[in-house]
Amino acid sequence: MATAGRLRIVLVGTQHPGNIGSAARALKTMGLARLVLVAPEKAPNAESFALAAGAHDLLDGAATFATLAEAVADCRLVLGCTARSRRIALDELAPRAAAERAVAEAAGGVEVALVFGRERTGLENDELQLCHAAVHIPANPDYSSLNLAAAVQVLTYELRLALLAAAGPVEPAEPRDPPASHAQLEGLFAQLGETLEAIDFHKGRAPESAMRKLRRLYLRADLDEREVRLLRGILSDAQRMAMLAGRR
Repeated sequence: MATAGRLRIVLVGTQHPGNIGSAARALKTMGLARLVLVAPEKAPNAESFALAAGAHDLLDGAATFATLAEAVADCRLVLGCTARSRRIALDELAPRAAAERAVAEAAGGVEVALVFGRERTGLENDELQLCHAAVHIPANPDYSSLNLAAAVQVLTYELRLALLAAAGPVEPAEPRDPPASHAQLEGLFAQLGETLEAIDFHKGRAPESAMRKLRRLYLRADLDEREVRLLRGILSDAQRMAMLAGRR
């Protein structure tokens, strides 16, 4: 699969079907073809196809999922396009840097998602937690309201420039095991949370803060599948020992 084929644009909870059509048009003009919808309030309709202006194949081929986690389960890099927020501590990238990183990862053979939230409220906290970094378009601070399809156009334009600059796939410097997928990492984080509870790591404190920091640590580590299996094996043994200690 070519590099561009590993890049997907994910629209979460889209409220206006017309924006889906306009987003499809933005993708096609920039040479991208993978549009993914997550729980849209209304399915693509006649208005969507009218605003797609010939990008009907993208609307017909758009996959629809119930949750963002399902939509990005096979992705190695997930970038959330959002306004600046202190709710979730994420590394923040400018559109050009985000596009260059996305294309570099996709050229290495992994799946990449750029995620856009709802028109009025954007991405929710639990959805931002699934992202490796945030992308912020530096709009006019006195008038920063940007239409969803316009935001998609900005990011897809930057992806187009990065794809042209890359001039073909980049082979990894050294062979390695396949990178851990988003679903595999989420499985690791779930087991890690269970293990910390089993060994009473939190000592009555709320676990959310520690888990957020641990998620960031492991995401920066760029784990492959073998490393995830190793860590999950360690956690399984820790859970077993905690169970034995509880019985004693």
